Formats: sequence, structure tokens, C-alpha cells
Amino acid sequence: MPGSICEPVVEMRGIVKKFPGVVANDHVDFKICRGEIVALLGENGAGKTTLMNILYGLYLPDEGSIYVNNVKVVHRSPKDAIRNGIGMVHQHFTLVEDLSVAENIVLGAENFKVFYDTSKLADMIRDFMREVGLFVDPLRKVYELSASEKQKVEILKALFRKVQVLVLDEPTSVLSPIEVKELFKTLKQLKQKGISIVFISHKLDEVLEIADRIVVMRMGKVVGEVEREKANVKLLAKLMIGADHFVIESYQDKNKDVGGILLQVEDLWVKGERGEDAVKGVKLIVKQGEIVGVAGVAGSGQRELAEALYGLRKVWRGRIVFNGLDITSKPVEERIRLGISLIPDERLRYGIAPDLPVYENIYLEKIYYKNRIGFIERIGLKPLDRKTMIEYAEQIVRKYNIKTPNVFVNAGKLSGGNIQKLIVGREIERNPRLLIANEPTAGLDIAATEYIRNTLIELSKKGIGILLISSDLQEVLSLSHKTVVLCNGEVMGVFKPGNISIEDIGLMMTCSKKMSLEEVEKAWVM
Repeated sequence: MPGSICEPVVEMRGIVKKFPGVVANDHVDFKICRGEIVALLGENGAGKTTLMNILYGLYLPDEGSIYVNNVKVVHRSPKDAIRNGIGMVHQHFTLVEDLSVAENIVLGAENFKVFYDTSKLADMIRDFMREVGLFVDPLRKVYELSASEKQKVEILKALFRKVQVLVLDEPTSVLSPIEVKELFKTLKQLKQKGISIVFISHKLDEVLEIADRIVVMRMGKVVGEVEREKANVKLLAKLMIGADHFVIESYQDKNKDVGGILLQVEDLWVKGERGEDAVKGVKLIVKQGEIVGVAGVAGSGQRELAEALYGLRKVWRGRIVFNGLDITSKPVEERIRLGISLIPDERLRYGIAPDLPVYENIYLEKIYYKNRIGFIERIGLKPLDRKTMIEYAEQIVRKYNIKTPNVFVNAGKLSGGNIQKLIVGREIERNPRLLIANEPTAGLDIAATEYIRNTLIELSKKGIGILLISSDLQEVLSLSHKTVVLCNGEVMGVFKPGNISIEDIGLMMTCSKKMSLEEVEKAWVM
């Protein structure tokens, strides 16, 4: 493909997509050539998946046009995209676990009938698999398959609809190294058949191995395009992170003295949703009054780390010590009592009960333990005093400037920024010793973002330890006393912001550089 003339199968011109407070795609031009593997590279939040979701018909663009084989099209749904030869395999599989491989492949296809002969269907799918060069037993149930086999089924499902363009969103995120090699072999076979492939990724080594052409996005814009032969790790990392334009504005004095060790994590191993190792041998130290930032692209083990520390996810190996006490096996309730609070990354899913009123959401965790108001020790022992709950909630609403008509409105009706303020207020008012803040400003407007960041600073000044997990690298470097970089669940480096270059941080975030064990140990005791 390199050096040859591009025959565009798809052209996206001037694509704009806005969400509240965010421009996800900002006048993006993107083309897909026939029979090529084009990588769409960038940090999480760069706009890669949004752009491909527009192509696949999951979103309509606010501005811009899509051309397939030089014909202008409008994709109002995935059905429209499939009809025009566009298929997509999402990062999280969309298969029906209790159906067979064959049933999943034909499910939803135009010629698929409700009543069918199982053996004839299996024979038809076997013939189809031989034709495309991919094979998974068509009679096996999906729940019996490995991650790589499920991915093959997703690809087969798309190819069965005779797509000419196949979009793969972070396809290697749940695969082992051997499975990655098998996937790459499959993609090269598909390319030989004239199928165009869009490979969405943030892993530089994989992109350099598989792609013919690499397009880099940052902050909703295309910032670079390069053929594989002319690309290298440093160039791509620089384009991804935007080192030339990177300005770190410190929110506080990073040289101030901090207290003793509050949280100590040793050799922590945690499993992910599919049984893979999501956190691998992580060491972590948070001191009193210290903000420790965790940087990394999405899916590097951040969520699993936060959930393990809070007690929501089982620790497979290692130790978590909080304030001198081993809490590795302690339940969530005990950790809350000891003074650990969590701001979860998905505020609507894990942070609130959307259908409950604001005052009940603010009071959620207080009903389990004797609180400052002191009217209840254990749920069920005494009736809840609704008047006291409402008065307490109104105090929090005023103190944290939560914009709501009243405390009786369902929490799910609030804006994203006000939901986050509710969660922050609720967690802080429990007087925690340690606050785990996972993506605390994601999706918020400028005012709400500044409010949350300044609140974290004030908490650290009061001696509260903070573990700040954020995909916003500037946020991490601006707020943190120390920064940890995770990639694929491993610690790639630990440093004080300003002590190493942005280019090196970018290489760490993409697993292209790793500090030695001695350097990491030295950084923790600084």
C-alpha cells in the first residue's frame, strides 16, 4: 500500500460532533483507501471512537459529509452503514452469550429467518468460514469461547454482511501476545482480499507493526498523518501527547512537606472483567496531604486499581495497607468506616442512584454507620429521620454550590457537573483520610472542572491523601506531588512532575519506555 495511489473507499469531510461541554470531533477529514490497514491513533478522549461511531451510524454528525465510493451517504443507523459496506467491531463485544457461534453470525442479517435448521445453518457457516479463512466451531456457545475467539466471531459477523470496510476499536485490549499475533495474521489475510481495515489504537508498537498508514488525533482534531515506513515511536508519541504545545500550570507548591505514609500497596495483582490480569504487580504509596496522580491511556488498569483499593474488586495477589492496617480482604463498609472515600469514574452508573432524590443520594452511605448527626448506628435499628436527612442535604447543596431546584429532584435530572459536585460533597463530608478520585473532571465544563480541582487542592492542604486517576495528563501533572504512569496494568514510571520530559511520559503511556526498579524505588522515597 505505501507508495501506491490511494483509491478512497470512504471519505469523511469536515466532520464536527459536539457533546455538552466537549467538541469530540472538530472539522475532521479522514479517508480510508481500498485494501489498506489504516491506524487511527490517539489518547483516550482524542475523538477516534466518536469519529468511527459516526461512520458506523451510531451518531449523526453536527456538520460534515460522508462519501462511500464517491457517493454522498447519510448513516442514520448501523443498518445504513452495513448496507453501504461498513462494519465495526467494538472494544466490548456485542455477542449473545447463550447463542451459538453460527446463530450470532447470522443474527440480524437480512436473509436470516426466525425458524432454521441448526445443522444446515452450521454447514453454511462452515463454508463461509472456509471462504474467508477464519474458523471457530459454529456449534459452540459464545460463553464457551476465549476472548480471541469471540473477536473472530465479531469479525465473521461483519464479513458475513459483505462489508468492504472493517473498523476495529482497540481490538487487542483483551488479547494475549500470542492472540495479538493471530489477529494480525487475520487482518493481513483480509487486506489481501481487498478489505480495508481501520485499526483504532493507542499502542505504538502494534500500530507500527500492522498499519500501512497512521493517522493521529488529539483533542478532536487530526494532528498528523504518516506512512509506516516514515514513522517511529518518538514521532508518534510526540504527536499523540502534543509535547510542543504542552503547558503545565501548577496549582500548588509541589515542594511542600507531606505527612507520613497513609496508603501502601505492595505487588498488587487484580483481574479484569474477562479474567485477564488488569493490574500487574503495582506498588503505590500515598502520604498524608499528598496528591499522587495516576496517568495512562484508558484501559491501563486504572478502574481495576481504584476498585481494588475501595474493596469493590478482589485482590488476587499482594497487599493493601491503610494507616498501618492490612485492609486487603476488608469489605467496602469497613474501608468507608476507616476513612476511604471514592469518586467513581462513571458518575451515573456508580456514583448515584439516578431515580432517587438528591437528598437520599447525599445521605446514601451515612445510613450504615453512626454519623456526625448521631441519630442512627445501623440501618434498621432506628427509623430514618427524613427531616434531618433533608436538612443535611440542603447544607451540602449550599456548601458545594450544587445547582438543583430542590433536594427532592431525582439526582439523574441534574447536569453532569452538578452530579459530580453532589458526589464530591457527599464523599468529602464523611471526613475521609484518603480520597480516591477517578476521572473527577471528565466531561465537565471549565467552571466545574476548576471547582473540583481547587477542592482537591484544599483537601490535600488539610492533610487528606488523594489518589488522582485521570486520563487528562495536564491535570495529573498540574495537581500531583508525584505521578505514576500505568500501561497495560504495569507501573512504567514514578516521578515528580517536571523531573522528566513530556516525550518520555508519552513513551511510558504507550508501553514504549519503562523506568528501572531501582529508579521507581528511589522515586517513592523522594
